[in-house]
Amino acid sequence: MIYEFCTQTDTGLLRENNEDAALADEANAIAVLADGMGGYNAGEVASDMATKIISAELGRWLSDVGRQANVKEVRKAMDICVHNANLAVYTAAAEHAQYAGMGTTLVAGVFLESRMVLGHIGDSRCYRSRNRQFVQLTKDHSLLQEQLDAGLISPEQAAISSNRNLVTRALGIDEFVQLEIHDHAVEPGDLYLMCSDGLSDMVDDDFIAKVMETDATLEQKAKQLIGSANACGGRDNITVLLVQANAGSKKRGLMARLIGS
Repeated sequence: MIYEFCTQTDTGLLRENNEDAALADEANAIAVLADGMGGYNAGEVASDMATKIISAELGRWLSDVGRQANVKEVRKAMDICVHNANLAVYTAAAEHAQYAGMGTTLVAGVFLESRMVLGHIGDSRCYRSRNRQFVQLTKDHSLLQEQLDAGLISPEQAAISSNRNLVTRALGIDEFVQLEIHDHAVEPGDLYLMCSDGLSDMVDDDFIAKVMETDATLEQKAKQLIGSANACGGRDNITVLLVQANAGSKKRGLMARLIGS
């Protein structure tokens, strides 16, 4: 499997600074996205620390063990790396008054040959588009999601709720954090979208699905998604990380290469 990555971020129309962060390590097929929170510029610090630590540590581990690591090993490695990032953000917040209370959401994926290991904390999301079927792979850790699960509100009420941004789990807030991890089969042609709530709160899933299904390039799709979020008000920072899975070309035999066929 060959993976193609595209990352774009935008401050939005109402915020003065961008507290989102995203990194894609194409060599090791790692994608990490975070949406920070906290006073002053602390949200920026938390999301930047989380994405850099997790991407770097997972990248080093994958480089050492090779791309043949199995799902169980990757799940354990991701859990350890996220724990280390959580402790780093938590410690920084405790040691520096200007960072007090900072934290961040997280969504991270490691793309193997035929499976993806996906971890998340908070309400940043991962979606998959496959054969014109668009599904949300993550489930928000939020008060709103808990109310939906309990049947206390309807999806229509949730769409206009004032509690949309109240997360029940975040990296860096406590000494320990629970990472939700799942793994999913990957098929050639799959397109994955990781995003902050600056996109998912402003643009409905049906529209996102239509953009994902077009023949546009990844860069064009990312720009269209961000532009649509801004057109709908751009109330928050908007970050989009797209991952396209393509079948790798089979190695040609020696004779075929010699005759150029």
